[in-house]
Amino acid sequence: MKRGLKLSVAALLLTGVMTGCNMKGTNKKPAPTAKLTGTISAAGSTALQPLADEAAKEFMTTYPQVSITIQGGGSGTGVNQVSSGAVQIGNSDVPAAEKLTNPSLAKGLVETKVAGIGYSIITNKDVGVDSLTQLQIQNIFSGKTTNWKDLGGKNEKINVINRPASSGTRTAFEKTIMKNVKINDSVGTVQDSNGAVEQAINSTPGSISYLANSYLAGGKKTTLKTVKINGKDSTVANITAGNYPFYSYEYMITKGAAKSPVKEYVDYVKGDSFSKKVEEMGYIPISKMKGLK
Repeated sequence: MKRGLKLSVAALLLTGVMTGCNMKGTNKKPAPTAKLTGTISAAGSTALQPLADEAAKEFMTTYPQVSITIQGGGSGTGVNQVSSGAVQIGNSDVPAAEKLTNPSLAKGLVETKVAGIGYSIITNKDVGVDSLTQLQIQNIFSGKTTNWKDLGGKNEKINVINRPASSGTRTAFEKTIMKNVKINDSVGTVQDSNGAVEQAINSTPGSISYLANSYLAGGKKTTLKTVKINGKDSTVANITAGNYPFYSYEYMITKGAAKSPVKEYVDYVKGDSFSKKVEEMGYIPISKMKGLK
Protein backbone atom coordinates (compact mmCIF):
# COMPACT_ATOMS: atom_id res chain seq x y z
CA MET A 1 0.00 0.00 0.00
CA LYS A 2 2.79 2.36 0.99
CA ARG A 3 4.62 1.44 -2.21
CA GLY A 4 1.52 2.24 -4.28
CA LEU A 5 1.10 5.58 -2.53
CA LYS A 6 4.74 6.49 -3.18
CA LEU A 7 4.33 5.66 -6.88
CA SER A 8 1.17 7.77 -7.12
CA VAL A 9 2.83 10.76 -5.48
CA ALA A 10 5.85 10.37 -7.75
CA ALA A 11 3.57 10.20 -10.78
CA LEU A 12 1.75 13.35 -9.71
CA LEU A 13 5.03 15.17 -9.17
CA LEU A 14 6.29 14.10 -12.59
CA THR A 15 3.03 15.21 -14.22
CA GLY A 16 3.32 18.57 -12.50
CA VAL A 17 6.86 19.02 -13.75
CA MET A 18 5.84 18.12 -17.32
CA THR A 19 2.79 20.38 -17.17
CA GLY A 20 4.97 23.19 -15.90
CA CYS A 21 7.32 22.67 -18.84
CA ASN A 22 4.42 22.70 -21.31
CA MET A 23 2.92 25.84 -19.81
CA LYS A 24 6.29 27.51 -19.92
CA GLY A 25 6.55 26.61 -23.63
CA THR A 26 3.06 27.95 -24.42
CA ASN A 27 3.67 31.28 -22.77
CA LYS A 28 6.87 31.80 -24.68
CA LYS A 29 6.66 34.99 -26.77
CA PRO A 30 7.37 34.68 -30.49
CA ALA A 31 10.68 36.06 -31.67
CA PRO A 32 10.30 39.70 -32.70
CA THR A 33 10.02 40.33 -36.45
CA ALA A 34 13.24 41.69 -37.93
CA LYS A 35 13.06 45.40 -38.67
CA LEU A 36 13.34 46.39 -42.31
CA THR A 37 16.52 48.21 -43.21
CA GLY A 38 18.16 49.33 -46.42
CA THR A 39 17.80 51.77 -49.29
CA ILE A 40 15.39 51.85 -52.24
CA SER A 41 15.96 53.84 -55.43
CA ALA A 42 13.29 54.42 -58.07
CA ALA A 43 12.90 56.53 -61.21
CA GLY A 44 10.50 56.94 -64.10
CA SER A 45 6.88 57.91 -64.64
CA THR A 46 5.93 61.41 -63.49
CA ALA A 47 2.29 60.25 -63.52
CA LEU A 48 3.07 57.63 -60.87
CA GLN A 49 5.56 59.76 -58.95
CA PRO A 50 3.08 61.53 -56.60
CA LEU A 51 1.70 58.17 -55.45
CA ALA A 52 5.15 56.63 -55.14
CA ASP A 53 6.29 59.65 -53.09
CA GLU A 54 3.31 59.46 -50.73
CA ALA A 55 3.73 55.72 -50.25
CA ALA A 56 7.44 56.22 -49.58
CA LYS A 57 6.71 58.85 -46.94
CA GLU A 58 4.29 56.53 -45.10
CA PHE A 59 6.55 53.51 -45.52
CA MET A 60 9.58 55.33 -44.08
CA THR A 61 7.48 56.46 -41.11
CA THR A 62 6.67 52.82 -40.37
CA TYR A 63 10.20 51.64 -41.18
CA PRO A 64 12.54 54.52 -40.26
CA GLN A 65 15.63 52.46 -41.09
CA VAL A 66 14.59 52.31 -44.76
CA SER A 67 15.55 55.22 -47.03
CA ILE A 68 13.67 55.72 -50.34
CA THR A 69 14.71 58.03 -53.18
CA ILE A 70 12.33 58.59 -56.11
CA GLN A 71 13.07 60.55 -59.28
CA GLY A 72 10.98 61.29 -62.37
CA GLY A 73 12.31 61.40 -65.91
CA GLY A 74 9.49 59.53 -67.65
CA SER A 75 8.61 55.87 -68.06
CA GLY A 76 11.35 55.28 -70.62
CA THR A 77 13.97 56.55 -68.20
CA GLY A 78 12.64 54.36 -65.40
CA VAL A 79 12.47 51.19 -67.47
CA ASN A 80 15.95 51.58 -68.94
CA GLN A 81 17.51 52.55 -65.62
CA VAL A 82 16.11 49.52 -63.79
CA SER A 83 17.24 47.31 -66.68
CA SER A 84 20.80 48.65 -66.41
CA GLY A 85 20.83 48.35 -62.62
CA ALA A 86 21.00 52.11 -62.02
CA VAL A 87 17.85 51.96 -59.85
CA GLN A 88 15.96 49.17 -58.09
CA ILE A 89 12.48 50.18 -59.30
CA GLY A 90 11.46 51.53 -62.69
CA ASN A 91 8.10 53.33 -62.51
CA SER A 92 6.16 53.13 -65.76
CA ASP A 93 2.73 53.78 -67.28
CA VAL A 94 3.27 51.00 -69.83
CA PRO A 95 4.86 47.52 -69.97
CA ALA A 96 8.66 47.50 -70.01
CA ALA A 97 9.10 46.21 -73.57
CA GLU A 98 7.39 49.32 -74.96
CA LYS A 99 10.04 51.64 -73.51
CA LEU A 100 13.27 49.61 -73.52
CA THR A 101 15.92 50.71 -76.00
CA ASN A 102 16.67 46.98 -76.32
CA PRO A 103 13.29 45.15 -75.99
CA SER A 104 15.00 41.76 -75.60
CA LEU A 105 16.08 42.85 -72.10
CA ALA A 106 12.45 42.75 -70.94
CA LYS A 107 12.82 39.03 -70.19
CA GLY A 108 14.81 39.75 -67.05
CA LEU A 109 12.35 42.31 -65.69
CA VAL A 110 9.37 41.69 -63.39
CA GLU A 111 6.36 44.00 -63.79
CA THR A 112 3.99 44.58 -60.88
CA LYS A 113 0.74 46.44 -61.49
CA VAL A 114 0.28 48.71 -58.47
CA ALA A 115 -2.64 50.92 -59.57
CA GLY A 116 -4.70 52.14 -62.48
CA ILE A 117 -4.63 55.70 -63.75
CA GLY A 118 -7.11 57.67 -65.82
CA TYR A 119 -6.07 60.53 -68.06
CA SER A 120 -7.96 63.62 -69.15
CA ILE A 121 -7.90 65.83 -72.21
CA ILE A 122 -7.30 69.33 -70.88
CA THR A 123 -7.49 72.75 -72.48
CA ASN A 124 -6.94 76.37 -71.63
CA LYS A 125 -10.16 77.73 -70.12
CA ASP A 126 -10.87 80.05 -73.06
CA VAL A 127 -11.46 77.54 -75.90
CA GLY A 128 -15.23 77.14 -75.46
CA VAL A 129 -15.44 73.36 -76.04
CA ASP A 130 -16.72 70.89 -73.43
CA SER A 131 -16.57 67.56 -75.26
CA LEU A 132 -14.63 66.04 -78.15
CA THR A 133 -15.04 62.79 -80.01
CA GLN A 134 -12.09 60.47 -80.34
CA LEU A 135 -11.91 61.31 -84.06
CA GLN A 136 -11.80 65.05 -83.31
CA ILE A 137 -8.92 64.50 -80.89
CA GLN A 138 -7.08 62.46 -83.51
CA ASN A 139 -7.57 65.27 -86.04
CA ILE A 140 -6.19 67.86 -83.60
CA PHE A 141 -3.04 65.95 -82.70
CA SER A 142 -2.36 64.85 -86.27
CA GLY A 143 -2.58 68.47 -87.43
CA LYS A 144 -5.75 68.17 -89.54
CA THR A 145 -7.85 70.49 -87.35
CA THR A 146 -6.14 73.75 -86.39
CA ASN A 147 -8.88 76.13 -85.20
CA TRP A 148 -11.34 75.75 -82.32
CA LYS A 149 -14.18 77.25 -84.38
CA ASP A 150 -14.23 74.04 -86.45
CA LEU A 151 -15.13 72.17 -83.25
CA GLY A 152 -17.82 74.57 -82.03
CA GLY A 153 -15.46 76.79 -80.03
CA LYS A 154 -13.92 80.23 -80.41
CA ASN A 155 -12.22 81.46 -83.57
CA GLU A 156 -8.81 80.72 -82.12
CA LYS A 157 -5.76 78.76 -83.18
CA ILE A 158 -5.32 75.35 -81.53
CA ASN A 159 -1.99 75.16 -79.72
CA VAL A 160 -1.06 71.52 -79.21
CA ILE A 161 1.13 70.64 -76.24
CA ASN A 162 2.60 67.17 -76.44
CA ARG A 163 4.80 64.86 -74.40
CA PRO A 164 8.20 63.46 -75.47
CA ALA A 165 8.57 59.99 -76.97
CA SER A 166 9.99 58.70 -73.66
CA SER A 167 6.76 59.56 -71.83
CA GLY A 168 4.51 56.70 -70.73
CA THR A 169 1.58 59.12 -70.67
CA ARG A 170 2.17 59.81 -74.37
CA THR A 171 2.35 56.07 -75.10
CA ALA A 172 -0.96 55.55 -73.29
CA PHE A 173 -2.46 58.40 -75.36
CA GLU A 174 -1.17 56.89 -78.60
CA LYS A 175 -2.46 53.41 -77.74
CA THR A 176 -5.91 54.33 -76.43
CA ILE A 177 -6.84 57.54 -78.28
CA MET A 178 -4.70 57.98 -81.40
CA LYS A 179 -4.71 54.26 -82.27
CA ASN A 180 -3.21 54.04 -85.78
CA VAL A 181 -3.18 57.82 -86.36
CA LYS A 182 0.28 59.35 -86.02
CA ILE A 183 0.87 62.39 -83.81
CA ASN A 184 2.32 65.33 -85.75
CA ASP A 185 4.92 66.84 -83.42
CA SER A 186 5.56 69.73 -85.80
CA VAL A 187 2.18 71.35 -85.02
CA GLY A 188 2.89 72.04 -81.37
CA THR A 189 5.38 72.09 -78.53
CA VAL A 190 6.64 69.30 -76.28
CA GLN A 191 6.71 69.40 -72.47
CA ASP A 192 8.57 66.74 -70.51
CA SER A 193 6.38 66.31 -67.42
CA ASN A 194 2.81 66.57 -66.17
CA GLY A 195 3.75 69.63 -64.13
CA ALA A 196 5.24 71.38 -67.16
CA VAL A 197 2.12 70.57 -69.22
CA GLU A 198 -0.10 72.02 -66.51
CA GLN A 199 1.85 75.29 -66.49
CA ALA A 200 1.90 75.52 -70.29
CA ILE A 201 -1.87 74.96 -70.58
CA ASN A 202 -2.59 77.68 -68.02
CA SER A 203 -0.37 80.21 -69.80
CA THR A 204 -1.05 79.40 -73.48
CA PRO A 205 -4.33 80.58 -75.10
CA GLY A 206 -6.07 77.95 -77.25
CA SER A 207 -3.91 75.15 -75.87
CA ILE A 208 -4.79 71.47 -75.54
CA SER A 209 -2.96 68.50 -74.06
CA TYR A 210 -3.51 65.48 -71.82
CA LEU A 211 -2.73 64.88 -68.16
CA ALA A 212 -2.81 62.08 -65.63
CA ASN A 213 -5.77 62.48 -63.28
CA SER A 214 -3.39 62.47 -60.32
CA TYR A 215 -2.41 65.97 -61.43
CA LEU A 216 -6.04 67.07 -61.48
CA ALA A 217 -6.86 65.87 -57.96
CA GLY A 218 -6.91 68.24 -55.02
CA GLY A 219 -8.54 71.28 -56.59
CA LYS A 220 -6.37 71.76 -59.68
CA LYS A 221 -9.48 71.48 -61.87
CA THR A 222 -10.25 75.06 -60.90
CA THR A 223 -7.41 76.29 -63.13
CA LEU A 224 -7.59 73.65 -65.88
CA LYS A 225 -10.53 72.77 -68.10
CA THR A 226 -11.14 69.06 -68.60
CA VAL A 227 -12.87 67.98 -71.80
CA LYS A 228 -15.10 64.93 -72.08
CA ILE A 229 -14.25 62.19 -74.56
CA ASN A 230 -17.28 60.96 -76.52
CA GLY A 231 -19.47 62.69 -73.92
CA LYS A 232 -17.93 60.85 -70.96
CA ASP A 233 -15.95 62.22 -68.03
CA SER A 234 -12.72 60.62 -66.86
CA THR A 235 -14.17 59.14 -63.66
CA VAL A 236 -13.26 55.90 -61.89
CA ALA A 237 -16.83 54.67 -62.48
CA ASN A 238 -16.65 55.31 -66.25
CA ILE A 239 -13.20 53.75 -66.56
CA THR A 240 -13.98 50.59 -64.58
CA ALA A 241 -17.29 50.18 -66.44
CA GLY A 242 -15.44 50.29 -69.77
CA ASN A 243 -17.10 53.57 -70.84
CA TYR A 244 -13.98 55.73 -71.00
CA PRO A 245 -10.99 54.73 -73.14
CA PHE A 246 -8.09 56.85 -71.85
CA TYR A 247 -6.44 54.97 -68.98
CA SER A 248 -3.53 52.66 -68.24
CA TYR A 249 -1.98 50.59 -65.48
CA GLU A 250 0.85 51.90 -63.34
CA TYR A 251 3.79 49.50 -63.06
CA MET A 252 6.64 49.15 -60.62
CA ILE A 253 9.30 47.16 -62.45
CA THR A 254 12.22 45.33 -60.87
CA LYS A 255 15.19 43.45 -62.28
CA GLY A 256 14.28 39.92 -61.25
CA ALA A 257 12.02 39.22 -58.27
CA ALA A 258 12.00 42.09 -55.79
CA LYS A 259 13.96 41.52 -52.58
CA SER A 260 13.58 43.12 -49.17
CA PRO A 261 12.94 45.99 -48.58
CA VAL A 262 11.88 46.68 -52.20
CA LYS A 263 9.32 43.84 -52.13
CA GLU A 264 7.65 45.15 -48.97
CA TYR A 265 7.47 48.67 -50.41
CA VAL A 266 5.90 47.53 -53.70
CA ASP A 267 3.43 45.34 -51.78
CA TYR A 268 2.54 48.35 -49.63
CA VAL A 269 1.75 50.53 -52.67
CA LYS A 270 -0.72 47.99 -54.09
CA GLY A 271 -2.04 46.78 -50.73
CA ASP A 272 -5.49 47.26 -49.21
CA SER A 273 -4.27 49.51 -46.38
CA PHE A 274 -3.03 52.10 -48.91
CA SER A 275 -5.96 51.83 -51.36
CA LYS A 276 -7.96 54.70 -49.82
CA LYS A 277 -5.01 57.03 -50.34
CA VAL A 278 -4.62 55.71 -53.90
CA GLU A 279 -8.15 56.84 -54.77
CA GLU A 280 -7.88 60.15 -52.90
CA MET A 281 -4.85 61.03 -55.02
CA GLY A 282 -6.64 60.46 -58.33
CA TYR A 283 -5.52 56.89 -59.06
CA ILE A 284 -7.56 53.69 -59.21
CA PRO A 285 -6.93 50.93 -56.63
CA ILE A 286 -5.67 47.82 -58.38
CA SER A 287 -8.59 45.82 -56.91
CA LYS A 288 -11.01 47.93 -59.00
CA MET A 289 -9.16 47.29 -62.26
CA LYS A 290 -10.19 43.65 -62.56
CA GLY A 291 -11.33 42.69 -66.05
CA LEU A 292 -9.74 45.72 -67.74
CA LYS A 293 -6.92 45.33 -70.26
